[in-house]
Amino acid sequence: MKSRFNWIAAMLAVLLSLFMGLSFNSHRTEAAKNSGVLKIGMEANYPPYNWTQTTSANGAVPIDGSHSYANGYDVQIAKIIGKKLHKKVIVEKTEWDGLLPALTSGKIDLIIAGMSPTAERRKAINFTVPYRKSTFVVIVNKASKYSNAKKLSDFKGAKLTAQQGTLHYTLIKQLKGAKREPAMRDFPSMRQSLASGTIDGYVAEDIEYQSYRNVNPNIIAVNLNNIPGFHVDHDDSVVSIGVKKSNTKLLKQVNAILKTIPTKKRNQLMATAIKQQPKAGSSAKKENWLISTWKQYGNMILSGVGMTLLLALVGTVVGFFIGLLVGIVRTIPTPTTRGKRWGLNIAKWLLSVYVEVFRGTPMMVQAAVIYYGIAQFWHLNLNRTVAALIIVSINTGAYLAEVIRGGIISTPEGQFEAASALGMTHNQRMWHIILPQAIKNCLPSITNEFIVNIKDTSVLSIISVSELFFVGTTIASQTFQFFPTYLTISAIYLVLTFTITRIFNFIEKRLEGNKNYNLMANQVQVGSPKDVGANN
Repeated sequence: MKSRFNWIAAMLAVLLSLFMGLSFNSHRTEAAKNSGVLKIGMEANYPPYNWTQTTSANGAVPIDGSHSYANGYDVQIAKIIGKKLHKKVIVEKTEWDGLLPALTSGKIDLIIAGMSPTAERRKAINFTVPYRKSTFVVIVNKASKYSNAKKLSDFKGAKLTAQQGTLHYTLIKQLKGAKREPAMRDFPSMRQSLASGTIDGYVAEDIEYQSYRNVNPNIIAVNLNNIPGFHVDHDDSVVSIGVKKSNTKLLKQVNAILKTIPTKKRNQLMATAIKQQPKAGSSAKKENWLISTWKQYGNMILSGVGMTLLLALVGTVVGFFIGLLVGIVRTIPTPTTRGKRWGLNIAKWLLSVYVEVFRGTPMMVQAAVIYYGIAQFWHLNLNRTVAALIIVSINTGAYLAEVIRGGIISTPEGQFEAASALGMTHNQRMWHIILPQAIKNCLPSITNEFIVNIKDTSVLSIISVSELFFVGTTIASQTFQFFPTYLTISAIYLVLTFTITRIFNFIEKRLEGNKNYNLMANQVQVGSPKDVGANN
């Protein structure tokens, strides 16, 4: 019985440590806001505006929560602002769709990511004066029949796309007869699609063409601004810095700083960024791609593997204890006392809601709601790693709750009756007779959940957790080697899942014990001749 209570104590200790870490991080985040730190939100995946690199070369700044650095035109503009405000610049690497919620929830101070101040965005956040003007183009292959387009109707039949959540995708509607393919997450994905021929082109800014041309000379840009009939509002043709609605003081400060940066200086920063942006590595021509990539990004890959295993392991262990508690409560017999019966029914109903909600919604949605929602509505800024651990744990707990409940109710009724006949209470029956068998029988399902967690941590890229898939995406966007990068990441996932499966299979075999064991007879009576000889 004592060992069972040790289990509960261990579970409570783990949960308590998580909440302590959450609380500590919350206070630390609030303190950071007042300690001279300026947090900048960007994709760090859109050269030459911004990109990720492994060193601090060329004036790069650190990316929060990782061992990587961000650089590019946006970063250099941010550094000028930070210097004027006497604050240290730190980049919060965030997916495009997460930039606005990150700003409105207070996780970042500014969005500097080549964002246009559209009317829809102005409803949610404020924008500074522009810090660059854009020209819109359609980027196509030189050999494409659309490369000589002179009219909007010349794009008839062209399969075009643009980045998800941007004005670029809306502009395709002005190209009469063009087929709007599904929007893509980022520019590296569109570059790869254009190179592979799955699309005919994509809409972007002229600076994206200048950037891509440095690594792929076989492309050309059709300038949409020079085509009759094409129209773009002024606010849509410039890029500005996003500021939280309530932070009018910072808005005035940044506007004043931007006005001190002359056009010549801005053009110089952009020209430098184009020269320094990541290129399809020339070293890859001299040595094997895998070797050169591992030399440059090996530490990043290892950190991604470590984060993936941490999330999967902690999430599965904590989720197991959550599932164990929920499974036990949902199988408690109905009390005879009316008050206890009502209390138990309410508890069971609440736990049923928990199970249905977290089993019935995608983990990616849960991550966005918990990470951004808690900060926006309760002003509690969770560290992304802590948030990820909580998300994986409660999601796993919902699934394992049903697994363990099934293990408990599948135990033969005769064992309950036999334990009752021996005078055991419900708690004694549960701890000494039922749970040991139920957990043992559920071990294959628990193993499966661990394997699923290793793979499903990839959805946490929505909150920019630097797990293995997030790292792989970053490497692919810098090297432009998409197929070999993702093939390598797939191989690493396979090695991880295969290894974990073999470890748990070994544990299962050790827990099986003697297959000839019979509760109603001694080992000599049921053993094999070899066993009998050994006993003699």
